[in-house]
Formats: sequence, structure tokens, C-alpha cells
Amino acid sequence: MAFTGDFLCTSFKQEILVKEHDFTLTTGDSFKIALYDDTATLTAATTVYVTGGELAATGNYTTTGQALTNVTPVTSGTTAIVDFVDEVFSTATFSAMGALIYNDTHASDAAVAVLDFVTLKTATAGDFTIQFPVADATNAIIRIA
Repeated sequence: MAFTGDFLCTSFKQEILVKEHDFTLTTGDSFKIALYDDTATLTAATTVYVTGGELAATGNYTTTGQALTNVTPVTSGTTAIVDFVDEVFSTATFSAMGALIYNDTHASDAAVAVLDFVTLKTATAGDFTIQFPVADATNAIIRIA
């Protein structure tokens, strides 16, 4: 199996402590989400955007992925949370096993998070939607407790 769970990339955890990522909506960095088939090997050790196993362009999906819309980070209790607007790939025909969120503004296209879909998700000439979880202290896609 190419994916073994959802991870915040280890390198990302260190990079946020030295101010290499800015998630602010209007002035922050540009983040993308790239989709991968079941041959990709993405883990917590992934440090940058990778091309191996990425899906080919189809519909409005292009290689290197699609830009995400940031939601300015907030806190919930003692947890800082980051959210993105749900992402829709229209007129898509592909099967994806997972995704990589990465910082497209960063010089190295630094990896942020690996998403494991657990099973192959398929779209046939339709919408493929990445629905991000509720932005709270328990469920947000990125949370620092």
C-alpha cells in the first residue's frame, strides 16, 4: 500500500517554528493540493511536492495540483487550527488514493500534509470533491494542540 495514514509532515512541524509558512487568507502563502494514485509513496517523512504517482491532467485537474483557498488560522480553546475551503475538481475522470498539501510559495514546494483516502476514490466525467473536516480543535485538517 502506498499510503499509510494521514500525516502532518515532520519537516512542516519544524518549518512553522522558523516562520516558513504563512496561512493568512489575504497575505499568506499559496498552498496547493496534488492528487496521487496508489503507486505514490507519501509518508510523514515527505518533505516536498513529489511527481511520482501524481495523477495525469484531466478535466480541471492539472499536474502540480490545484490552488487551495486559505482560511486565516484561529484558535479553539488551546488549539490553533488551519482550514481550507473545500476543493472541487470538475469534469474529472480519475481514481485517487490520496493527496499532498504543499506550500507552492516556498522555494522547495515544502510538503505540509499527506492525506490518505484509505480506498481508491473515483470520479467519471464529474466532480471530485475534497471536503475538509470541520475546523475545530478535534477535527481541523491542521491543528496544533
